[in-house]
Amino acid sequence: MIYKSIVALATFLPLAVHADTTDAADTPETTVQVRGHYDNGVGTSNAASQGAVTAELIANRPALRPGELLEFVPGVIVTQHSGDGKANQYFLRGFNLDHGTDFATFVDGMPVNMRTHAHGQGYTDLNFLIPELVDRINYKKGPYYADEGDFASAGAAHLTLANKLRENTASLSVGENQYYRSVVTGSTPMGAGNLVYGAELGHNNGPWVEPEAFHKSLGVLRYAQGASDDQFTVTGMFYKGAWHASNQIPLRAVQSGEIDPFGAIDPTDGGETSRYSLSATMRKRTSDALFQANAYVVQSSLTLYNDFTYFLDDPVNGDQSRQTEKRRMAGFDVGQTWFSHWGGLDVSNKVGLQGRYDYISPLGLYKTAHQQTLGVITESKVKEASAGAYVENTVQWLPWMRTTAGLRYDRYRFDVDSNIAENSGKVSAGTTSPKFSVVLGPWAKTEFFINYGEGFHSNDARGTTVHLTPKEREPIDPVTPLVKTRGAEIGARTEFLPGLQSSMALWKLRSESELVFSGDAGDTSPSRGSYRSGIEWNNHYIANSWLLFDLDMVYSRSHYTEHDPVGDYIPGAIGKVASFGATVMDMGPWSGAFQMRYFGPRPLIEDNSQRSASTAIAYARVGYKFNRRWTVQLDAFNLFDRKASDVDYYYASRLPGEPAEGVDDIHYHPAERRTFRLTVKTTF
Repeated sequence: MIYKSIVALATFLPLAVHADTTDAADTPETTVQVRGHYDNGVGTSNAASQGAVTAELIANRPALRPGELLEFVPGVIVTQHSGDGKANQYFLRGFNLDHGTDFATFVDGMPVNMRTHAHGQGYTDLNFLIPELVDRINYKKGPYYADEGDFASAGAAHLTLANKLRENTASLSVGENQYYRSVVTGSTPMGAGNLVYGAELGHNNGPWVEPEAFHKSLGVLRYAQGASDDQFTVTGMFYKGAWHASNQIPLRAVQSGEIDPFGAIDPTDGGETSRYSLSATMRKRTSDALFQANAYVVQSSLTLYNDFTYFLDDPVNGDQSRQTEKRRMAGFDVGQTWFSHWGGLDVSNKVGLQGRYDYISPLGLYKTAHQQTLGVITESKVKEASAGAYVENTVQWLPWMRTTAGLRYDRYRFDVDSNIAENSGKVSAGTTSPKFSVVLGPWAKTEFFINYGEGFHSNDARGTTVHLTPKEREPIDPVTPLVKTRGAEIGARTEFLPGLQSSMALWKLRSESELVFSGDAGDTSPSRGSYRSGIEWNNHYIANSWLLFDLDMVYSRSHYTEHDPVGDYIPGAIGKVASFGATVMDMGPWSGAFQMRYFGPRPLIEDNSQRSASTAIAYARVGYKFNRRWTVQLDAFNLFDRKASDVDYYYASRLPGEPAEGVDDIHYHPAERRTFRLTVKTTF
């Protein structure tokens, strides 16, 4: 009996590799019947902060942007500080994660985080996803898992695409500001498996004075064969997007009436991007072993025009710059788990090997004005390779006690060829990360967790070989290639009350170097070491067969560990997060959803003398099903038309006529006004 429970747990968790192809058939049958939208029941995880969301809940909640899929991870906030074609801004566990640093994201085993990126380390752009094809989101928080490596210190999310759709659909959405989105998804039998397909065209001007004109096209073609115990998939994806950016704006310019709250200082900011990928996954399970593997190749490009300081550096031409990269990336992830008995104890052992290679050329920063190139600031060719190996052992010591111990080793090789000779070079670095977890219970449908782990994030390869600043050509010291993190957590999960699934976790996380946003550079840069601690409480309540409630509350504290007279507060470190959701399903022909999210004020500079305001935004949906084939939905975003910020920064910029040293000010990106979108969907 105990041995079978370990096998079931190993099936649910991504025991061997990042390819989380687990489906509902792999979890205890009673959990699926009762929960439906979640697989977070007692006995399904190694930490109170670990869980999964299924496609049914994803389909029933409105989302303003594809990146908001990550808000299904309790405690995650997703915003935007520029055009919608750019990667979102993410917050979790006291981190302003910028565009993804310290939160690892995967789609069918492919890493989404881009290391040594033109705009930001760990850049995570999810615009290439069609949400209707996402079957599952498995999430984890903290560095407690041996199969998680770079960028996973705050957490990780594994999004899995569907291997078969229950119905083929076509939908058209229209809304204010010339918004439209047309989507076709479906699956059809082919040979011994299924061919899954999806295509999307979209356009949006947004509420901005300078229309965003965000236009994107994307497609997915996937072949899946076999059941969960013996499965193989091959997936091809493409995405192209272009837009005019609505970057953050200075508060003083809005207050003086110089620009509209939805205006821009430099209306020529913008960008274009593309992403093409081919990936394959394999999973094979027997009574005493589990094998999983995936491999992928990705080609992507990005060009961004940004102007964050306006006329501070160049009073004549302005401070606009172009960040450009073209990337080819390949990798694999393979692992094996064995289930056995040691002296009467049920045991599982797993080993895994992961590798990734990025070739980025050109990777450049250029001086521009109105998108016209004036000169080269820096241009590089980067080769970055990494390999990670891990082992993990799980032992069921007693019916009420299970331990998991793991050890991970990562090795990186950075090779930078820069147009600034002093900044070229080769660097190697490695790090070892131990992990340990204890699960106690269940008693009265309640279990307890103790977790500890070490992790890391890599720094930009260019920073590991730099000796001169790109603009001023002044001496500078290289950064640490791999930055260690250490975290711990105690938590509990209970299903004691019928219909309620509740978990609580007390956690802490220490980082040897914090990555913070630099307004004058427009990207992140390493800073002092940091310490965070907090508590989170997550609740899912099924009131009846057609009504589901969610309530998530998070409180965290953050500070630098190395004192500096300028202050020890971490700019952008979020302290309070709360979300409330209600989902109505199949109440006759009607369905609906309401979602409110809140993230509280946070320090904008180290001495805490400047703070952001809090933000509370509500979404709502009402749906009506006319018959088996036709459905209509009305979504409302920023339902109460709150005037709020998506993101706030504090730094110096200069407008025409201002002092040469600029003016320190809050720079913010306003949340979009209340907007409605109508969707008509048919099945075929």
